[in-house]
Amino acid sequence: MEALIKRICESIGVDETVARAAVGHVLAFLQRELPNGPVADLIAKLPGSQEAIAAAASTHAEGLGGALEGLGGLIGGAAGDIMSLVGHLGGIGLGMGQMQKLAHEIFAHAEELVGKENVDKIIEAIPALAPFR
Repeated sequence: MEALIKRICESIGVDETVARAAVGHVLAFLQRELPNGPVADLIAKLPGSQEAIAAAASTHAEGLGGALEGLGGLIGGAAGDIMSLVGHLGGIGLGMGQMQKLAHEIFAHAEELVGKENVDKIIEAIPALAPFR
C-alpha cells in the first residue's frame, strides 16, 4: 500500500491522507461492484487495503461532491455507483484530472499485483471504468 500511496501523492499532488482516502474509496467501489474474483485477489494482495476501505467509509463528501454522491444514490445501478464514487473523490478535494491519474496509478499498481489479465477482467465487468484506465 505504501508504494501505491507514494505513487499517487507524486502523480496527483496530494498528501498521504488524501491519497489513502482516495484509494480506499476506489477499492470500496470495486469491492461493491465485483466482490469476488480479481478484486478480491487484489485486495488480498494489497496490505492495508481493508483499513483504507474502512477509513474511506467513514468520510462524507461535502459541497458538489456530496451532491454528486446523493445524485448517484438516486440514479442507482452502475451509472449511479460511478457518480457516487466521483462524488466521494470530489468531496475529498480531487478534480477530474486527478481522478483520472488516480485510476491510472491504481490500475498500474494492480497489474503489478494481480496481472494485466485480471485488471482487464475488472474493467470488462465494470465498463464505466474504461475511460479512467
